Amino acid sequence: MTTLDICNARGLDGAPVEVRVENGRIAAIGPSLASLPSLPSFPVAQGNAPRRIDARGALLLPGLVESHTHLDKTVWGMPWYVNECGSRLIDRIDNERRWRAESGHDAGAASLALGRAFLAAGTTRLRTHVDIDTDAGLRHLDGVLATREALADTLDMQIVAFPQSGVLDRDGTVALLDDSLARGADVLGWLDPCAIDRDPKASLDAMFALADKHGCPVDVHLHEPGEMGAFSLELMLDRIVALGMQGKVVVSHAFCLGELEAARADALLARLADAGVALITTAPPSRVVPPLMACRRAGVPLAGGNDGIRDTWTPYGTPDMLERAMMIGLRYNLRRDDELEIALDCVTYQGARACWFDDYGLQAGARADLVLVDAANAAQAIVTRAPRCWVVANGHIVVSEGVAV
Repeated sequence: MTTLDICNARGLDGAPVEVRVENGRIAAIGPSLASLPSLPSFPVAQGNAPRRIDARGALLLPGLVESHTHLDKTVWGMPWYVNECGSRLIDRIDNERRWRAESGHDAGAASLALGRAFLAAGTTRLRTHVDIDTDAGLRHLDGVLATREALADTLDMQIVAFPQSGVLDRDGTVALLDDSLARGADVLGWLDPCAIDRDPKASLDAMFALADKHGCPVDVHLHEPGEMGAFSLELMLDRIVALGMQGKVVVSHAFCLGELEAARADALLARLADAGVALITTAPPSRVVPPLMACRRAGVPLAGGNDGIRDTWTPYGTPDMLERAMMIGLRYNLRRDDELEIALDCVTYQGARACWFDDYGLQAGARADLVLVDAANAAQAIVTRAPRCWVVANGHIVVSEGVAV
C-alpha cells in the first residue's frame, strides 16, 4: 500500500487542512490528521514506503482541469512557427491541414511534450480534441493515443475525435470518425452544422447516429454567430430530448449566446439546463462569449479551456490553467476576490462536471489530484499564477518543491 500525508496546508477558506492519500485516493481530509499514525517525511526510500509532505502553509487546490485543448496541433517546445495565415476560419483550417501534411508534424511527440507541461502546472484531468480528416486519416489520433498511454498513471485524458475540416463535404470522414471511436477515442467531436457543413439536418443526422452507435458523448464546436448559432442549438436540443441524450452533449465556444438579447439567451439557457448540456469557453478577448453569470443562474455548467496552444492558429497560450482562469477573470470583468473564485471554479469543478470526469474534488474517496500553490487565496493564485510547490496526480508526486519529477 502506498500512503502519502500532506500536512500544514490551508484550504480556500483559509482554515488548516491535511490530507491522507492511500493507493491513489483521498483516504481522509480534515483540519488535522493527528489521530492517524504519523508517517516519515518526504523524501524517503524509493518503493512503496509511506511519505509525508510538509506544505508549510501552501494553499491546497484540487487538480486543475483543462476542458478544451488540442494537444495534437501544438508546436510547443519546437522552433517558432511563422504565422502568415488569412483571417477566416476556413483559411486557418486549410492552412493547418496543408502545413501538417508538408511538415510531417508528429502529433505523438507534440502531444507528449505539452501533456507533460500541463502536468507540471497542476493539470491532472484533460480533454483534448484530435483532428480526424481524409488527408491524415487516423495518424494524429494514433500519436495522441500513445501519449495517453505514456501518461496514464498521472494524467486522466479524454480524447475527442474531431472533424476539423467538416464532415459532409469530405467523403469518408464519417467512416474515419467511426473508426476513431472504435480505436479508443472517448468523445465524438463535431462543428458548425450550418456554417461548415451547410446542411444542419444532414450534419446532425450523421452526428447523432454515430453517437448512438458508440454510446458516446458529443462535444460540438459552435462558432456560428447570432441567430445562426441559436438555430443550430435549437436543432440540437430538439434531438437531444427526442433521442434521450440528456447529459451527454457539450457545446464549446457558443459565441452566439453572447450576441443574443438577454431574454432570448435566457430562454436558450433554460433549455440547455433542462437537457443537461454544458458549455466550454476559452474566454477569447476577440469574440463575444456566453454570459457566465447567466449560465450559473440557469444551472448550466460553464467550464474553461485553452483551445490551441502555440500552433498554426495562434501563437498564444500556455499549459497553465491558473493563467486561463485569469483570462476568464479578465474577459468577464471579475475583480473581487470572491468573483475570482468563480474563475477558479471554471477550471476545476465546472470542468470536471462539463467533461464527466468522475471521482473529482477534495473529499474522501476522490482520486488524489492535489495542487499546493504559494498563495494566500484563490484570487492571488490566479492573478500571480502562483508557483506550484507540489502537484500530486492520481496519488503520484509529479512536482516536488517546485520541480517536476
